[in-house]
Amino acid sequence: MENRTNVKSTSENCSCECFKSEEKAERLKAQMNFALELDKEKFIGRQTYLSGAARKENDAEHAWHMALMAILLGEYANEKIDILKTVTMILLHDVVEIDAGDTYAYDEEGLKTQEEREKRAAERIYGMLPADQAERFYGLWREFEERSTPEARFARTMDNIQPLMLNNATDGRAWRERGIDVSQVFGRNERTAEGSEILWEYARKNFILPNVEKGNLSDKNGLLKG
Repeated sequence: MENRTNVKSTSENCSCECFKSEEKAERLKAQMNFALELDKEKFIGRQTYLSGAARKENDAEHAWHMALMAILLGEYANEKIDILKTVTMILLHDVVEIDAGDTYAYDEEGLKTQEEREKRAAERIYGMLPADQAERFYGLWREFEERSTPEARFARTMDNIQPLMLNNATDGRAWRERGIDVSQVFGRNERTAEGSEILWEYARKNFILPNVEKGNLSDKNGLLKG
């Protein structure tokens, strides 16, 4: 009787371990599938030129650049932030564009459907992950979109400052090609200071105003006159 009990116990333990092993294998498979899916972000083109103006950047380059800038410039955040959380948020924020595509900052028609397209994309793409990670990553994406935390507000500031810097570095090439007005740039950046007043003021003085003076940005409404 004792031997039979031992055999049964051993069998149950083996079954339990096998189940755990299968769970781990499925978890890892889902994570690796998600990791491979992320590679598609490298093919999503943006409208901002790289600093050498040879070509436009892609989403992955944009996120990488923003992440390093956050590490470099985090000391200028208006509020104390968790840099690792901020960087994670930045690296995840444009993953939805694998499905939704990049929506140009000044594309009025595209902006009307952006939220809906990106929400569907977030549900599919983050839904590829194990449940706990899917919930966490989707939550970080929502946090970024809603600017609901100090980290999200600073991440959004990086999202706006980085293209301003590159537009200035390329003598406003993308702005000139699209005929962008300074009122549009200020409208796009009306909440940039929420993450960092210091960085917004620097960008305004060094990236925006000089391009108005050079004629790279028009000022049809005379915002900067007088």
